[in-house]
Amino acid sequence: MRWENLTAEARHDRPADAALFGADAVTTRTFDTPEFAGITFHEIRARSVLNRVPGASRMPFEWTVNPYRGCTHACVYCFARKTHSYLDLDTGVGFDTQIVVKVNAPEVLRRQLGSSRWHGDHVAMGTNVDCYQRAEGRYRLMPGILAALRDYANPFSILTKGTLILRDLELLRQAAEVTEIGVSVSVGFTDPGLWRTVEPGTPAPERRLDVVRTLTEHGIGVGVLMAPVIPFLSDEPAQLRATVRAIAAAGATSVTPLALHLRPGAREWFMAWLGQHHPHLVRRYERLYADGSYAPKWYQRRITRQVHELAEEYGIGPARGGMPRRIRPPEQEEEPAPAGPTQLTLI
Repeated sequence: MRWENLTAEARHDRPADAALFGADAVTTRTFDTPEFAGITFHEIRARSVLNRVPGASRMPFEWTVNPYRGCTHACVYCFARKTHSYLDLDTGVGFDTQIVVKVNAPEVLRRQLGSSRWHGDHVAMGTNVDCYQRAEGRYRLMPGILAALRDYANPFSILTKGTLILRDLELLRQAAEVTEIGVSVSVGFTDPGLWRTVEPGTPAPERRLDVVRTLTEHGIGVGVLMAPVIPFLSDEPAQLRATVRAIAAAGATSVTPLALHLRPGAREWFMAWLGQHHPHLVRRYERLYADGSYAPKWYQRRITRQVHELAEEYGIGPARGGMPRRIRPPEQEEEPAPAGPTQLTLI
């Protein structure tokens, strides 16, 4: 998506190879508050906010809304980092600190939902960067977005690591009365030390699980995307068990594991972080991801099998009606993993 396409008026007087980031395209702001120290916001007026997902995408939805680009969550593995390069912005620190804000997103969405060309397809949010990142606390775009979706009874889903979604609880409840909604919270692991270094701008995993608990108590079912499972750092059997147990205790309706993938843009940033914090793992990662952005199929299947077995043990997804949750207290000692190779099955 070219920068000009995000602005209020199309410009046809610039060559195809012109810089994607122009000072005349945005209003740039900084805020003198501790939570936004070092953050620059580029406010733009979007012409459209309904984005069609490319046909070749692996995503199970066709339309998205992303009111922000760039993310102060600063997750070192974030696959969306590459999108900042489309605007001639840095995919490392720049992705974490240069945030594009579509300030007119609610009204543009309302207009698009009311168009005769729109057929009420499912809209996914939080699939590129988090719509409930810290910037949302100041710009408050999501209440207007949710109100528009509610008023047009348009089905939607949200994926987030942000606790700010609880601010919009009443809007979610109202929307659920008139259309199909889905809420998922991302919790890949519960290790506090790993969280502080790999997801430094996010709420702690425990706080995200509080979101699951609160929404569930108010009648909104929440699934957990257990992502990413990070090879050699959060994939030990005891770590997987602890995470699935905590997810079950929070009342999640399902848990879906996803192994770390390292697309261009994210790969370079993550590997630099790995070399600084876990240099002994660099060669192992180079071998594991030698064939591309995704972990090998055998690794993905192993993680999926282990998490699904734990989910069944603790009584969560795949859902079975009337099944009580079996939340056990943490065990004093975990059984050691069996030695030798494991025979894998296709799940």
